[in-house]
Amino acid sequence: MDSATSSQHAGLKPVLSTLQLWGIAVGLVISGEYFGWSYGWASAGTLGFTVTALFIAAMYTTFIFSFTELTTSIPHAGGPFAYSKRAFGPTGGYLAGAATLIEFVFAPPAIALAIGAYLNVQFPTVDPKLAALGAYLVFMTLNIVGVQIAATFELCVTLLAIFELLVFMGVVSPGFSLANFTKGGWSGSDSFSLASIPGMFAAIPFAIWFFLAIEGVAMAAEEAKDPKRSIPIAYITGILTLVVLAIGVMLFAGGAGDWTKLSNINDPLPQAMKLIVGANSNWLHMLVWLGLFGLVASFHGIILGYSRQIFALSREAYLPAYFAKVHPRFKTPHRAILAGGAVGIAAIYSDELITIGGQTLTANIVTMSVFGAILMYILSMLSLFKLRRSEAGLTRPFRAPLYPFFPAFALFGALVCMATMIYYNPLIFVIFLAFLALGYGYFLMTGSQRAAAIVSN
Repeated sequence: MDSATSSQHAGLKPVLSTLQLWGIAVGLVISGEYFGWSYGWASAGTLGFTVTALFIAAMYTTFIFSFTELTTSIPHAGGPFAYSKRAFGPTGGYLAGAATLIEFVFAPPAIALAIGAYLNVQFPTVDPKLAALGAYLVFMTLNIVGVQIAATFELCVTLLAIFELLVFMGVVSPGFSLANFTKGGWSGSDSFSLASIPGMFAAIPFAIWFFLAIEGVAMAAEEAKDPKRSIPIAYITGILTLVVLAIGVMLFAGGAGDWTKLSNINDPLPQAMKLIVGANSNWLHMLVWLGLFGLVASFHGIILGYSRQIFALSREAYLPAYFAKVHPRFKTPHRAILAGGAVGIAAIYSDELITIGGQTLTANIVTMSVFGAILMYILSMLSLFKLRRSEAGLTRPFRAPLYPFFPAFALFGALVCMATMIYYNPLIFVIFLAFLALGYGYFLMTGSQRAAAIVSN
């Protein structure tokens, strides 16, 4: 390998601080507080969805405490791909890598569409899809320019997004009514019954959206200055921050007025605020503008996540080596950034293919992303159990508390989520399996390339 090629394949630079990693952890997810979750109200109602969301919050909390053990033991840009490969070999690595890639490639177009919807509130003549395309172009460029710049920007917009969520709660609080929140809160009924349960299960993907992608910090592990110390702090404080914000946003939005008007839209917070302050209030305009920071934080952070996953898979010949090169000047995986963006932009403009099952384009993209996430969660927890047995001597700077109960609950929750999602979204699941099958075909055809990559590394 010549020097030029070697520099192109050079490792990622360890430059990220603990605070920047926390910003990535919260920023990756915080758009989930702004949109997506309210689709769960359509099937479960406010109270039913609250039960679902609390179950998912418990699953994510136990998952993050368990996942942190893997991240600190095996700090690798591939994240879950690296853990499953070590535990279950190349096929396990493929499944986890492909699942993570689907999660992180399909989440950004949903967020980009929400960015377009927020801008459309302020400028009704703006085409949401065109705005989504513009968002891709701007933030792919920012990610290419450098991870230090990208992470600092991510921290700033995350702090602004948190501030804006607190402002939202404060502005709507004078008009808050618990009666509004509880009216028809059990799938349209004022009281719980067995008929409420199916809607609560159907709402699982949208409760997951509250926390989806926090595990993406694992893909920045190679770029952390001190991953063994900083990643546990970033993960644990990040999940606690998100749980508190999710509960607050959901409660105050639902108590602002008729929550049914917020259950099938991409901009529930501005619309909830309209119910309190009116359509012409300066508070509303501020929310639209500052609310964009939450969407931008997640959009920008997930671009960082998907690019590192593509880069790691390509570096080990699970994807074409073309995407395993870093920019000679900026030291970022520029080709991987552009590749994931191309898929996301195609998804935005594929209404006929993705708007299926009677759900909106955004809802179906969210569901596809969640399928990838849940499969990855299952494989990660299985990897944790396997590595505890097969590599008992592995250095573990952080060990999952209350082992085996925490990872077992996370695994149980993920299995419940997967079974439920398959039942309620069979067609999207078939498409998800088709993606995995196509990728597996490539995996089977490229065994010799992976063997060569092992030798060269």
